[in-house]
Amino acid sequence: MTKISSVLIGFSIAFIFSCSNPNVKVSSQNEINPRVDSVLALMNLEEKIGQLNQYSLGSEFTGPGNKKGKDSIRYQQLISGQVGSVLNLLGAENTRKMQELVIEKTRLGIPLLFAYDVIHGYQTMFPVPLAESSSWNLELMQKTAKAAAAEAAASGLHWTFAPMIDVTVDARWGRVMEGAGEDPYLQAEIAKARINGFQGDDLSHNKTIAATAKHFAGYGYAESGKDYNSVNVNQYILHNHILPPFKAAAEANVASFMNAFNDINSIPATANQYLLQDILREKWNYGGVVVSDWNSIGEIVNHGVSSDLKDAAKKAILAGSEIDMEGTAYVQHLAQLVKEGEIEESVIDDAVRNVLKLKFDLGLFDDPYKYSDIQREKEIVGNLQHHELAEEIAKESIVLLKNENDLLPLKNIKNIAVIGPLAKDKDAPLGNWRAQAVANSAVSLYEGLEKTLAESTNLKYAEGVKLSIGPNNFFEELIINKEDRSGFEEAKQLASNSDLVIMALGEPAYMSGEGRSRADIGLPGLQKELLKEIHKINPNIVLVLMNGRPLELSWEDENIPAIVEAWHLGQRAGTAIAETLLGENNPSAKLTMSFPHHVGQLPIYYNHKVTGRPSTAPGQVFYTHHTDVDRSPLYPFGYGLSYSNFEYGEIELSQNSIAEDESITASIKIKNTSDIDGQEVVQLYIQDLVAEETPMIKSLKAFQKVNINAGESVEVEFIINKDLLSYYKSNGELSLEKGDFKVFIGEDSSVENHKEFKLR
Repeated sequence: MTKISSVLIGFSIAFIFSCSNPNVKVSSQNEINPRVDSVLALMNLEEKIGQLNQYSLGSEFTGPGNKKGKDSIRYQQLISGQVGSVLNLLGAENTRKMQELVIEKTRLGIPLLFAYDVIHGYQTMFPVPLAESSSWNLELMQKTAKAAAAEAAASGLHWTFAPMIDVTVDARWGRVMEGAGEDPYLQAEIAKARINGFQGDDLSHNKTIAATAKHFAGYGYAESGKDYNSVNVNQYILHNHILPPFKAAAEANVASFMNAFNDINSIPATANQYLLQDILREKWNYGGVVVSDWNSIGEIVNHGVSSDLKDAAKKAILAGSEIDMEGTAYVQHLAQLVKEGEIEESVIDDAVRNVLKLKFDLGLFDDPYKYSDIQREKEIVGNLQHHELAEEIAKESIVLLKNENDLLPLKNIKNIAVIGPLAKDKDAPLGNWRAQAVANSAVSLYEGLEKTLAESTNLKYAEGVKLSIGPNNFFEELIINKEDRSGFEEAKQLASNSDLVIMALGEPAYMSGEGRSRADIGLPGLQKELLKEIHKINPNIVLVLMNGRPLELSWEDENIPAIVEAWHLGQRAGTAIAETLLGENNPSAKLTMSFPHHVGQLPIYYNHKVTGRPSTAPGQVFYTHHTDVDRSPLYPFGYGLSYSNFEYGEIELSQNSIAEDESITASIKIKNTSDIDGQEVVQLYIQDLVAEETPMIKSLKAFQKVNINAGESVEVEFIINKDLLSYYKSNGELSLEKGDFKVFIGEDSSVENHKEFKLR
């Protein structure tokens, strides 16, 4: 076959499939499946395996150039159809060049998939996902994912490795910043919102990208919060805490699943047939792509269940891991495994079908270059509307943790000192996993205050202490300052001459995220020491925290009158924080992870099991607790204050018992007793009082975020049916058991206001 005829085959595939019915959406599986099979029939074994091979490649691969060693090998694989998807190649121009290279050089001209970690924005940075989840605003979270998808797609990308939907219960784990906290129900609702935002209702649209549900499964339960560590959980926790968000993602037609790095109950997730075959494929009937995490197939060897990469490739493909990200296991060994009869070629075919289906869904066989539009890239990436959306969601993500004597919002204060290493920091608010954010492009807190405060206010600044002494990037270990106190005196002098001190403290951007586990989750470095010194001089302090995880704040809570959890809020962080401090924005966010009194409480989460030794009375010794710290969290799941005051009435039930096919309406009146309009997240929890397997103390089952005008009341209603009363038994089967239940409605997970009813 000549070079020209090879190219023609590639173009004819695209032409035939696009012209067969141009009015049918690419997402129609009835149309796509025959096309997929037609392409598959043209492929040889090496080309099939190539579709399962993903490399991280740069722009240097878009032309022949001078390539040596590994680069030369990968270039040859690229132009011979042995690479199916590419990670980390960015920009409309670069992606078009590489797509042209593959379409023109390979025998069949099958287009590449371009993938990237678009976690909380592409260039425009929205709040880190844990912060966004605190807004409890599903509509806004869908909008931010939609905006991120539009920017990414305009830059030539087809596929994001987000959202992370791992339920996370240990704040020591750095990747808590990347998810939505400790509750499986809320995590599932947010997963659906973000998936719908990324994918829209037509994956072939040039402003949508394929989403990924990750990490499947159990990654957020890593022992002692250490990244990549082992996971040991019982089947009840697996089915009731870990899996529900992933099931919701599958039902939302998420385009792909990603394996977890960890082993789970002694089997690496990437080679776990129970997860990938029994649950994902058979029980949930999932038809999308499964991709490994970075070299997680190769790491099967490190886990000690394979002796070499060849055996790891065999275990992974048979388990159902379809794309090998940066592991080289498949491209090196799958063909030989087929020839030796260790695996059937039909196993390869099934995996390739899913990859090809995704490419058809994205419309790449109709137009391989549709996403690589330089003009659209200029118009969409980092545009003003996206920055305004970033500010809107940032305002709804700020959690007011403490506000003693209504110190906030600030009123008529003449002299304000702004102290702390994060006060003028324009980079930390961008957070980790920042994709293509422009370094130092965020609005700093100090800039926000300058813009928002009245001109008559005297605003002064002192850094106080340096937080880190380098480096501060994704790839290197951060070095925290633990010795240099040279800025203390200037800060103390400024505090002594001020009416109020705003302390801007927390974590730099790269202190949370992948690989950033911490044994001590207090304020890092010398920050707490500085805070204590300032407190001795001027206790009139507003503490503004910028961080990517819950922190241990026992001393701060006891001594500082006002505490604002501002997270890493993204592009317009400073504006959002300043307007909140000044009362132009009324905080409405609620925590989605519990904050501990002490790190020794971790992991800590509200929906724990009941025990045989609960507390029965004050002064008891022999019950479940630590003797030296309160057993409750410092700030519980669902907690967050407002400048408004909300008064909850009694719960009213439409009836006191129901049959399986009936429902109960639970209603409650909530009054805003203040003179400030506000929003409240009304939360409904249910407890099964007696079950065949030990139940949880309570579980979030529904919520509503409602606006309540000053002095007015609203009535909120929830429908309780069998879906809210069922749970998964340890065998994975859904169970609905007759008996007594409690329904709680209140402002956070510590709510005691409840009514009882019976399922008969």
